[in-house]
Amino acid sequence: MSEYNKQIKNKKTTISIIGMNCASCVARIESTIKDVPGVVSITVNLASEKAFLEYDPVKTDVTQIKNAINDLGYKVDTRKTVFLIKGMHCASCVARVEKTLRDIPGVISAVVNLVSERAIVEYVAGIHLADIKKAVEGAGFEFVLNGKELEDIDVSTKREIRGLRDRFILAAVLGSIIMTLSFTPFFPGKPYLMWVLATPIQFWAGLRFYRGSWGALKHKTADMNTLIAVGTSAAYFYSVVAVLFPQIFLSGIIEPNLYFDTSAMIIALILLGRFLEARAKGETSKAIKKLMDLAPKTAIVIRNGGEEEISVDDVQVGDTIRVKAGARIPVDGIIREGYSTVDESMITGESIPVEKNIGDEVIGASINRTGSFLFEATKVGENTTLAHIIRLVEVAQMSKAPIQRLADVVVSYFVPIVIGIAIITFIVWYSFGPPPALTFAILNFVAVLIIACPCALGLATPTAIIVSTGKGAEQGVLIRNAETLEKAQRINTIMLDKTGTLTRGEPKVTNVIGNNVYSEDDILRIAASAEKGSEHPLGQAIVKAAEKKRLKMPAATGFNVIPGRGIEAEVENMKLLLGNMRLMHERGLSLDRLKKVTERFWSRGKTVMFLGLDDKVVGVIALADTIKPKAKEALRLIHDMGIEMVVLTGDNRRTAETIARQLGIDRVLSEVLPEDKAWQVKKLQQGGRVVAMVGDGINDAPALAQADVGIAIGTGTDVAVETGDITLISGDLKGIATAIVLSKRTMRTIKQNLFWAFAYNTALIPVAAGILYLIFGQSGVPQGLTFILGDIGFLNPIMAAAAMAASSLTVISNSLRLRGFKLET
Repeated sequence: MSEYNKQIKNKKTTISIIGMNCASCVARIESTIKDVPGVVSITVNLASEKAFLEYDPVKTDVTQIKNAINDLGYKVDTRKTVFLIKGMHCASCVARVEKTLRDIPGVISAVVNLVSERAIVEYVAGIHLADIKKAVEGAGFEFVLNGKELEDIDVSTKREIRGLRDRFILAAVLGSIIMTLSFTPFFPGKPYLMWVLATPIQFWAGLRFYRGSWGALKHKTADMNTLIAVGTSAAYFYSVVAVLFPQIFLSGIIEPNLYFDTSAMIIALILLGRFLEARAKGETSKAIKKLMDLAPKTAIVIRNGGEEEISVDDVQVGDTIRVKAGARIPVDGIIREGYSTVDESMITGESIPVEKNIGDEVIGASINRTGSFLFEATKVGENTTLAHIIRLVEVAQMSKAPIQRLADVVVSYFVPIVIGIAIITFIVWYSFGPPPALTFAILNFVAVLIIACPCALGLATPTAIIVSTGKGAEQGVLIRNAETLEKAQRINTIMLDKTGTLTRGEPKVTNVIGNNVYSEDDILRIAASAEKGSEHPLGQAIVKAAEKKRLKMPAATGFNVIPGRGIEAEVENMKLLLGNMRLMHERGLSLDRLKKVTERFWSRGKTVMFLGLDDKVVGVIALADTIKPKAKEALRLIHDMGIEMVVLTGDNRRTAETIARQLGIDRVLSEVLPEDKAWQVKKLQQGGRVVAMVGDGINDAPALAQADVGIAIGTGTDVAVETGDITLISGDLKGIATAIVLSKRTMRTIKQNLFWAFAYNTALIPVAAGILYLIFGQSGVPQGLTFILGDIGFLNPIMAAAAMAASSLTVISNSLRLRGFKLET
């Protein structure tokens, strides 16, 4: 018997392992994984690169096993897929779907979003989608693979809304007739007519509740469908018994009333709530739909010497495409012929059109405002900037904020507790209530079940997150996940890199000073020789200046980058050093008479590069980088929030201080090496500061990763800055203030939603249980409240259904207010 239970309890799965080369790899993996607590057996096959596992899910899971294999230097082959899950209505549904998915052998993680009706599932390669589909449908939900070959999700959602509308109309019309009949004098056949009218409402309009509750029952759990199905069934079947067996109502504990109107109107009102909720949920994702609609459907491609209009899906990298004035640019690319001004506001949030010439990048979905031009496609399909933005926003909208964990914990216990309260309510009223005790017990039982729906709890967080992340994307601010959105509200210190963040990142040579031996052209020519091919902005600026003067640059050898300092090389048989003051000091080179002129350049905010040849400083090159036009205004907005700002740069102190003074920045941390930037961030964090780091996502990657919130500057088609929690698509620093204010508004909205959801259930469950009878039981209910509370203080189950629907709509409507968000300047 114990062996049988063991077979039932253990799970078996197959995982693919990448990186095995020989039998020793197999032995190493088997030996390590057998030691993982909970692993019963493992067999690794080198030829198929697969491992066959049996494990105890109580003691371990696939995630732990995967991590153990990855720690050995191998990689478990995994997949991540987005699915559409239809039929979820509350947080309990979400919890059930997530548990169902995680219980599938081989599934690593599953995150389900109630509002978008999507699930992101990570699983080991080899799992069949049919197994996932079977598990989801077995739990009582509809499974759809979110792929292009399937029906458009928007069409599917509209069909569901139509279905809810049709069922609501039937329930409302028939329910109104039943309500009218309930107030008319008795006539022969009246009970049977009400029964006939109530039956299609109960079993056609309300069929979704029975399906949902049956799916929950199969998994030994309960959700809001259970509450509605049990509550309305109690009222319906009570009335059926009263119609068929009226003689049993002769005792004093039962009143021979019919409650077909109650069951019918509860279903009608809940369907109305669902219908309005479905429409409102569609509104929350309007921003992402707007982004999707930006992509043009066709492109004019130059092929075989002529122009051909083809589907944008058929455009290939390298194709030459013509864009006429007023048309949308179909994909990302580089202009090869012509020039124009392009409106990129729908992508970057930057309202001013941008001039584009030959060699400039253009972004797919932006609008060509003036001339016609030809460009070469560089990114197509899923690799375009627009596709990447949509993907980032979708993932962000699927994520869960830490504050949502509270709601998830509450919901996991909520429905069973409510059913328990309803049963206790029934027992108390049946045992101690006034006559007719059974009637009152059933009505209060139904009212508790109907009013205590966790819908509002489940919608409180995701609706706000979907609206806010979409709104951020509209304004050129990509927020990677809900956790970042929650953290951003607490930022009290912002560290900003100088070059490319505060400045344009396009330095230009302004002054060249030589000594008595070398002229200005000599200094520039020799320095450019060493920097030729450099990717550093300063090096590129020096090369451009030399090219502009048409100076001949000799070949350099022995090139070596000295991080945070400069470069060394050999030019014309001389040892060359080109870099900052720190490099000169470390190598023992004296500035001599060049020191005074250097001080003057620094005081003007210029960056100074020193040229050393054969252990002597022979010249100075001064470069200036223009401050971004809107930087000062953007930083003023941040400063007005009471946030401390710090310049973090490898540049000279006086240069950095000059820039900081011009922009109103509080502190300067200068001459910081790239590898030390993360340490500077950590140092502030250790002092209790919540730090955001703003940088270009390349040189500043360690600091961005260390910061509580990393804000990466993306420009043009470069929005795939993986190190940033937030990406500013246009590079406009106003996006920092937008992100922080949006975070604060979103978290305030979420807290309002959670308060309403908790307060609603906390206040109204006792009312539904009949606690107001203690107040109105003897004196009676005031005339204006009798429809809601009856004659002695019992909550009408119909009003309970109306209140439940209203709670969900209140939460969604509150979240939709975020659609009007705009940063006040």
